[in-house]
Amino acid sequence: MGPLDGTRVIELAGLGPAPFCAMLLADLGADVIRIDRPPSEASFLGLDRVTCRNRRSLALDLKAGDALDVLLELIDSADVLIEGLRPGVAERLGFGPDTCLDRNPRLVYGRMTGWGQDGPLAPRAGHDINYIALTGALDAIGDPGGAPVPPLNLVGDFGGGALYLAMGILAALVERSSSGQGQVVDTAMIDGATSLMSMFYEFKAMGVWEGARGTNLLDGGAPFYTTYKTADGGYVAVGALEPAFYADFVAGLGLDERDIPAQYDVAGWPELQRRFAAVIATKTRAEWTELFADSDACVSPVLPMSEVGEHDHVAKRSTLIDLDGVTQPAPAPRFSRSQPNTPKVAPQPGEHSEEILAELGRTSDQITALRASGAVL
Repeated sequence: MGPLDGTRVIELAGLGPAPFCAMLLADLGADVIRIDRPPSEASFLGLDRVTCRNRRSLALDLKAGDALDVLLELIDSADVLIEGLRPGVAERLGFGPDTCLDRNPRLVYGRMTGWGQDGPLAPRAGHDINYIALTGALDAIGDPGGAPVPPLNLVGDFGGGALYLAMGILAALVERSSSGQGQVVDTAMIDGATSLMSMFYEFKAMGVWEGARGTNLLDGGAPFYTTYKTADGGYVAVGALEPAFYADFVAGLGLDERDIPAQYDVAGWPELQRRFAAVIATKTRAEWTELFADSDACVSPVLPMSEVGEHDHVAKRSTLIDLDGVTQPAPAPRFSRSQPNTPKVAPQPGEHSEEILAELGRTSDQITALRASGAVL
Protein backbone atom coordinates (compact mmCIF):
# COMPACT_ATOMS: atom_id res chain seq x y z
CA MET A 1 0.00 0.00 0.00
CA GLY A 2 1.01 3.61 -0.42
CA PRO A 3 1.59 5.82 -3.46
CA LEU A 4 5.12 4.40 -3.95
CA ASP A 5 4.00 0.77 -3.85
CA GLY A 6 6.03 -1.09 -6.47
CA THR A 7 9.01 1.29 -6.29
CA ARG A 8 12.29 -0.29 -5.19
CA VAL A 9 14.89 1.82 -3.38
CA ILE A 10 18.44 0.74 -2.51
CA GLU A 11 19.82 2.69 0.47
CA LEU A 12 23.49 2.71 1.45
CA ALA A 13 23.55 2.87 5.25
CA GLY A 14 24.51 6.26 6.61
CA LEU A 15 23.65 8.93 9.15
CA GLY A 16 20.98 11.60 9.48
CA PRO A 17 19.41 12.91 6.28
CA ALA A 18 19.95 9.94 3.93
CA PRO A 19 18.26 7.35 6.18
CA PHE A 20 15.52 9.85 7.04
CA CYS A 21 14.84 10.31 3.31
CA ALA A 22 14.75 6.53 2.88
CA MET A 23 12.29 6.32 5.79
CA LEU A 24 10.00 8.85 4.11
CA LEU A 25 10.00 6.84 0.87
CA ALA A 26 9.45 3.60 2.77
CA ASP A 27 6.57 5.17 4.71
CA LEU A 28 5.01 6.03 1.33
CA GLY A 29 5.08 2.37 0.33
CA ALA A 30 8.45 1.94 -1.40
CA ASP A 31 10.33 -1.34 -0.95
CA VAL A 32 13.55 -0.03 0.62
CA ILE A 33 16.53 -2.37 0.92
CA ARG A 34 19.15 -0.99 3.27
CA ILE A 35 22.73 -2.06 2.60
CA ASP A 36 24.24 -2.25 6.08
CA ARG A 37 27.97 -2.08 6.70
CA PRO A 38 30.38 -4.32 8.63
CA PRO A 39 30.33 -3.51 12.36
CA SER A 40 33.85 -2.08 12.19
CA GLU A 41 32.71 0.49 9.64
CA ALA A 42 29.43 1.29 11.38
CA SER A 43 30.59 1.86 14.95
CA PHE A 44 28.90 5.27 15.06
CA LEU A 45 25.79 4.25 13.14
CA GLY A 46 24.08 2.01 15.68
CA LEU A 47 20.57 0.77 15.03
CA ASP A 48 18.16 3.66 14.70
CA ARG A 49 14.80 2.28 15.76
CA VAL A 50 12.84 5.14 14.20
CA THR A 51 14.48 6.45 11.03
CA CYS A 52 15.58 2.95 10.01
CA ARG A 53 12.05 1.56 10.23
CA ASN A 54 10.04 0.05 7.41
CA ARG A 55 12.76 -1.51 5.28
CA ARG A 56 14.68 -4.73 4.75
CA SER A 57 18.37 -5.09 5.54
CA LEU A 58 21.13 -6.78 3.57
CA ALA A 59 24.56 -6.60 5.23
CA LEU A 60 27.48 -6.42 2.80
CA ASP A 61 31.18 -5.73 3.08
CA LEU A 62 31.71 -3.96 -0.21
CA LYS A 63 35.46 -4.46 0.04
CA ALA A 64 35.18 -8.24 0.26
CA GLY A 65 34.48 -11.07 -2.18
CA ASP A 66 31.57 -10.64 -4.56
CA ALA A 67 29.71 -8.09 -2.43
CA LEU A 68 29.95 -5.39 -5.12
CA ASP A 69 28.47 -7.76 -7.68
CA VAL A 70 25.52 -8.38 -5.36
CA LEU A 71 24.97 -4.64 -4.92
CA LEU A 72 25.18 -3.94 -8.65
CA GLU A 73 22.74 -6.76 -9.38
CA LEU A 74 20.27 -5.18 -6.94
CA ILE A 75 20.79 -1.80 -8.61
CA ASP A 76 20.04 -3.33 -12.02
CA SER A 77 16.37 -3.73 -11.10
CA ALA A 78 16.03 -0.76 -8.72
CA ASP A 79 14.19 2.49 -9.30
CA VAL A 80 16.22 4.58 -6.85
CA LEU A 81 19.63 4.48 -5.17
CA ILE A 82 20.37 6.66 -2.12
CA GLU A 83 23.94 7.25 -0.95
CA GLY A 84 25.27 9.78 1.52
CA LEU A 85 29.00 9.25 1.09
CA ARG A 86 31.63 11.93 0.54
CA PRO A 87 32.15 12.93 -3.11
CA GLY A 88 34.11 10.29 -5.01
CA VAL A 89 33.71 7.46 -2.49
CA ALA A 90 30.95 5.65 -4.39
CA GLU A 91 33.04 5.89 -7.55
CA ARG A 92 36.08 4.40 -5.80
CA LEU A 93 33.97 1.57 -4.41
CA GLY A 94 32.66 0.76 -7.89
CA PHE A 95 29.05 1.97 -7.83
CA GLY A 96 29.28 5.57 -8.96
CA PRO A 97 26.60 7.16 -11.17
CA ASP A 98 28.30 6.35 -14.47
CA THR A 99 28.59 2.67 -13.60
CA CYS A 100 25.04 2.38 -12.27
CA LEU A 101 23.31 4.38 -15.01
CA ASP A 102 25.20 2.45 -17.68
CA ARG A 103 23.76 -0.76 -16.23
CA ASN A 104 20.33 0.68 -15.42
CA PRO A 105 19.52 3.80 -17.51
CA ARG A 106 16.19 4.27 -15.67
CA LEU A 107 17.84 4.56 -12.24
CA VAL A 108 17.34 7.71 -10.16
CA TYR A 109 20.65 8.11 -8.35
CA GLY A 110 20.14 10.20 -5.18
CA ARG A 111 23.24 11.74 -3.64
CA MET A 112 23.18 13.37 -0.18
CA THR A 113 26.09 15.53 0.99
CA GLY A 114 26.55 18.61 3.11
CA TRP A 115 28.61 20.73 0.73
CA GLY A 116 27.65 19.20 -2.64
CA GLN A 117 29.60 17.20 -5.20
CA ASP A 118 31.81 20.15 -6.18
CA GLY A 119 33.12 23.44 -4.82
CA PRO A 120 36.05 24.23 -2.47
CA LEU A 121 34.40 22.60 0.57
CA ALA A 122 33.11 19.48 -1.21
CA PRO A 123 35.81 17.12 0.19
CA ARG A 124 35.63 18.52 3.71
CA ALA A 125 33.78 17.05 6.71
CA GLY A 126 30.87 18.91 8.26
CA HIS A 127 27.62 18.66 10.16
CA ASP A 128 24.28 20.46 10.12
CA ILE A 129 25.59 23.37 12.19
CA ASN A 130 28.42 23.98 9.71
CA TYR A 131 26.18 23.91 6.65
CA ILE A 132 23.57 26.28 8.04
CA ALA A 133 26.30 28.61 9.32
CA LEU A 134 26.95 29.63 5.70
CA THR A 135 23.28 30.15 4.78
CA GLY A 136 22.25 33.00 7.06
CA ALA A 137 19.91 30.69 8.98
CA LEU A 138 22.12 30.07 12.02
CA ASP A 139 23.01 33.76 12.39
CA ALA A 140 19.30 34.66 12.44
CA ILE A 141 18.32 32.40 15.36
CA GLY A 142 18.86 33.37 18.99
CA ASP A 143 18.29 36.06 21.59
CA PRO A 144 19.19 39.71 20.99
CA GLY A 145 22.84 40.25 21.82
CA GLY A 146 23.37 36.54 22.42
CA ALA A 147 25.07 33.80 20.45
CA PRO A 148 23.36 32.05 17.53
CA VAL A 149 21.35 29.03 18.71
CA PRO A 150 21.41 25.74 16.71
CA PRO A 151 17.78 24.86 15.77
CA LEU A 152 18.38 21.18 16.57
CA ASN A 153 19.55 19.68 13.25
CA LEU A 154 16.23 20.30 11.55
CA VAL A 155 17.28 23.03 9.12
CA GLY A 156 20.33 21.41 7.49
CA ASP A 157 20.04 17.65 7.89
CA PHE A 158 16.31 17.15 7.59
CA GLY A 159 14.76 20.29 6.10
CA GLY A 160 17.50 21.27 3.67
CA GLY A 161 18.81 17.75 3.19
CA ALA A 162 16.40 14.84 3.49
CA LEU A 163 13.26 16.66 2.31
CA TYR A 164 15.01 18.17 -0.71
CA LEU A 165 16.49 14.77 -1.60
CA ALA A 166 13.03 13.17 -1.34
CA MET A 167 11.53 15.96 -3.47
CA GLY A 168 14.30 15.58 -6.04
CA ILE A 169 13.89 11.82 -6.22
CA LEU A 170 10.12 12.07 -6.65
CA ALA A 171 10.53 14.78 -9.32
CA ALA A 172 13.03 12.61 -11.19
CA LEU A 173 10.64 9.65 -11.04
CA VAL A 174 7.86 11.81 -12.51
CA GLU A 175 10.20 13.04 -15.27
CA ARG A 176 11.28 9.46 -15.99
CA SER A 177 7.67 8.53 -16.75
CA SER A 178 7.87 10.70 -19.88
CA SER A 179 11.56 10.50 -20.83
CA GLY A 180 12.22 6.90 -19.84
CA GLN A 181 15.58 8.00 -18.45
CA GLY A 182 16.99 8.15 -14.95
CA GLN A 183 19.38 10.82 -13.69
CA VAL A 184 21.51 11.97 -10.75
CA VAL A 185 19.92 14.06 -8.00
CA ASP A 186 22.74 16.04 -6.35
CA THR A 187 21.34 17.19 -2.99
CA ALA A 188 23.53 19.41 -0.80
CA MET A 189 22.37 20.56 2.62
CA ILE A 190 23.91 23.99 2.08
CA ASP A 191 21.77 24.38 -1.07
CA GLY A 192 18.56 23.16 0.56
CA ALA A 193 19.01 25.16 3.76
CA THR A 194 19.68 28.29 1.69
CA SER A 195 16.52 27.59 -0.29
CA LEU A 196 14.59 27.41 2.99
CA MET A 197 15.73 30.98 3.67
CA SER A 198 13.94 32.29 0.55
CA MET A 199 11.23 34.21 2.40
CA PHE A 200 13.78 35.89 4.65
CA TYR A 201 15.87 37.01 1.68
CA GLU A 202 12.60 38.42 0.34
CA PHE A 203 11.99 40.22 3.64
CA LYS A 204 15.52 41.62 3.49
CA ALA A 205 14.95 42.90 -0.05
CA MET A 206 11.76 44.60 1.18
CA GLY A 207 13.65 46.26 4.02
CA VAL A 208 11.66 44.55 6.77
CA TRP A 209 14.42 42.24 8.04
CA GLU A 210 17.20 44.57 9.02
CA GLY A 211 17.59 44.17 12.76
CA ALA A 212 19.90 41.90 14.74
CA ARG A 213 18.78 38.39 15.67
CA GLY A 214 15.83 38.30 18.03
CA THR A 215 14.50 41.71 16.98
CA ASN A 216 12.52 40.88 13.85
CA LEU A 217 8.99 39.72 13.07
CA LEU A 218 9.48 35.94 13.11
CA ASP A 219 12.59 35.43 15.24
CA GLY A 220 11.06 36.23 18.64
CA GLY A 221 11.47 39.98 18.37
CA ALA A 222 7.77 40.67 17.84
CA PRO A 223 5.85 40.50 21.15
CA PHE A 224 2.96 38.78 19.37
CA TYR A 225 5.18 36.05 17.81
CA THR A 226 7.25 34.62 20.63
CA THR A 227 7.04 32.52 23.79
CA TYR A 228 6.19 33.53 27.36
CA LYS A 229 6.82 31.89 30.71
CA THR A 230 3.77 30.93 32.77
CA ALA A 231 3.18 30.83 36.51
CA ASP A 232 4.15 27.16 36.79
CA GLY A 233 7.40 27.50 34.86
CA GLY A 234 5.93 26.29 31.58
CA TYR A 235 5.68 28.27 28.35
CA VAL A 236 3.05 29.27 25.84
CA ALA A 237 3.71 30.14 22.20
CA VAL A 238 1.97 33.15 20.70
CA GLY A 239 1.56 33.57 16.93
CA ALA A 240 -1.00 36.37 16.71
CA LEU A 241 0.33 37.99 13.54
CA GLU A 242 -2.89 39.13 11.87
CA PRO A 243 -4.76 42.08 13.44
CA ALA A 244 -7.91 40.05 14.06
CA PHE A 245 -5.97 37.29 15.82
CA TYR A 246 -3.98 39.89 17.73
CA ALA A 247 -7.20 41.49 18.94
CA ASP A 248 -8.38 38.12 20.30
CA PHE A 249 -5.02 37.64 22.02
CA VAL A 250 -5.00 41.07 23.68
CA ALA A 251 -8.63 40.66 24.77
CA GLY A 252 -7.81 37.24 26.23
CA LEU A 253 -5.12 38.83 28.33
CA GLY A 254 -7.68 41.30 29.66
CA LEU A 255 -5.92 44.28 28.04
CA ASP A 256 -7.34 47.11 25.96
CA GLU A 257 -5.57 47.85 22.65
CA ARG A 258 -6.22 51.53 23.20
CA ASP A 259 -4.03 51.49 26.32
CA ILE A 260 -0.94 49.86 24.75
CA PRO A 261 1.34 50.62 21.77
CA ALA A 262 0.03 49.69 18.33
CA GLN A 263 0.74 46.14 17.17
CA TYR A 264 3.20 47.03 14.41
CA ASP A 265 4.78 50.03 16.12
CA VAL A 266 8.26 48.51 16.41
CA ALA A 267 9.37 51.21 18.83
CA GLY A 268 6.63 50.02 21.20
CA TRP A 269 7.54 46.34 21.03
CA PRO A 270 9.67 46.31 24.21
CA GLU A 271 6.78 47.77 26.21
CA LEU A 272 4.30 45.31 24.69
CA GLN A 273 6.59 42.41 25.53
CA ARG A 274 6.85 43.54 29.16
CA ARG A 275 3.07 43.99 29.46
CA PHE A 276 2.28 40.63 27.89
CA ALA A 277 4.93 38.81 29.94
CA ALA A 278 3.62 40.26 33.20
CA VAL A 279 0.05 39.12 32.51
CA ILE A 280 0.98 35.66 31.22
CA ALA A 281 3.12 35.04 34.32
CA THR A 282 -0.03 35.20 36.48
CA LYS A 283 -1.55 31.92 35.23
CA THR A 284 -0.30 28.41 34.59
CA ARG A 285 0.29 26.92 31.17
CA ALA A 286 -2.82 24.78 31.53
CA GLU A 287 -4.94 27.78 32.52
CA TRP A 288 -3.84 29.78 29.47
CA THR A 289 -4.38 26.75 27.23
CA GLU A 290 -7.94 26.41 28.48
CA LEU A 291 -8.62 30.13 28.27
CA PHE A 292 -7.58 30.32 24.62
CA ALA A 293 -8.90 26.86 23.61
CA ASP A 294 -11.85 28.21 21.58
CA SER A 295 -10.10 31.33 20.34
CA ASP A 296 -8.26 32.33 17.14
CA ALA A 297 -5.63 34.11 19.23
CA CYS A 298 -3.02 31.55 18.09
CA VAL A 299 -1.87 30.64 21.59
CA SER A 300 -0.53 27.12 22.18
CA PRO A 301 1.20 25.34 25.05
CA VAL A 302 4.87 24.59 24.47
CA LEU A 303 5.01 20.83 25.04
CA PRO A 304 8.06 18.72 25.84
CA MET A 305 8.30 15.53 23.77
CA SER A 306 7.08 13.51 26.77
CA GLU A 307 3.71 15.33 26.68
CA VAL A 308 3.07 15.55 22.93
CA GLY A 309 1.10 12.29 22.74
CA GLU A 310 -1.19 13.41 25.56
CA HIS A 311 -2.50 16.41 23.64
CA ASP A 312 -6.07 15.83 22.48
CA HIS A 313 -5.49 16.93 18.89
CA VAL A 314 -2.35 14.83 18.47
CA ALA A 315 -4.08 11.82 20.00
CA LYS A 316 -7.22 12.07 17.88
CA ARG A 317 -5.20 12.34 14.65
CA SER A 318 -2.86 9.50 15.75
CA THR A 319 0.07 11.74 14.88
CA LEU A 320 2.28 9.57 17.09
CA ILE A 321 2.33 5.78 16.90
CA ASP A 322 3.92 3.02 18.95
CA LEU A 323 6.15 0.44 17.26
CA ASP A 324 7.69 -2.25 19.43
CA GLY A 325 7.45 -0.02 22.49
CA VAL A 326 8.99 3.03 20.80
CA THR A 327 6.83 6.14 20.46
CA GLN A 328 7.49 7.85 17.12
CA PRO A 329 5.88 10.07 14.48
CA ALA A 330 3.34 8.48 12.16
CA PRO A 331 3.91 8.61 8.38
CA ALA A 332 3.04 11.93 6.76
CA PRO A 333 1.33 13.22 4.68
CA ARG A 334 -1.96 11.34 4.45
CA PHE A 335 -3.67 10.12 1.29
CA SER A 336 -7.33 9.69 0.39
CA ARG A 337 -6.87 6.47 -1.62
CA SER A 338 -3.38 5.03 -1.26
CA GLN A 339 -2.80 5.43 2.46
CA PRO A 340 0.36 3.47 3.44
CA ASN A 341 0.28 0.59 5.89
CA THR A 342 1.50 0.96 9.46
CA PRO A 343 5.32 0.98 9.38
CA LYS A 344 7.31 -2.07 10.41
CA VAL A 345 9.97 -1.95 13.09
CA ALA A 346 13.57 -1.30 12.07
CA PRO A 347 15.38 -4.48 11.03
CA GLN A 348 18.52 -5.84 12.58
CA PRO A 349 21.51 -5.37 10.23
CA GLY A 350 21.49 -8.27 7.78
CA GLU A 351 18.13 -9.58 8.97
CA HIS A 352 16.87 -10.10 5.42
CA SER A 353 20.14 -11.06 3.73
CA GLU A 354 19.12 -14.58 2.77
CA GLU A 355 15.64 -13.48 1.67
CA ILE A 356 17.02 -10.77 -0.62
CA LEU A 357 19.76 -12.98 -2.04
CA ALA A 358 17.18 -15.67 -2.78
CA GLU A 359 15.14 -13.09 -4.69
CA LEU A 360 18.26 -12.49 -6.81
CA GLY A 361 18.31 -16.19 -7.64
CA ARG A 362 21.19 -17.19 -5.36
CA THR A 363 21.08 -20.81 -4.21
CA SER A 364 21.70 -21.92 -0.63
CA ASP A 365 25.22 -23.03 -1.56
CA GLN A 366 25.95 -19.69 -3.22
CA ILE A 367 24.68 -17.81 -0.16
CA THR A 368 26.88 -19.95 2.07
CA ALA A 369 29.87 -19.16 -0.13
CA LEU A 370 29.11 -15.44 0.04
CA ARG A 371 29.02 -15.63 3.81
CA ALA A 372 32.24 -17.64 3.93
CA SER A 373 34.02 -15.02 1.82
CA GLY A 374 32.92 -12.22 4.13
CA ALA A 375 30.95 -10.51 1.37
CA VAL A 376 27.64 -11.10 3.13
CA LEU A 377 27.48 -10.60 6.88
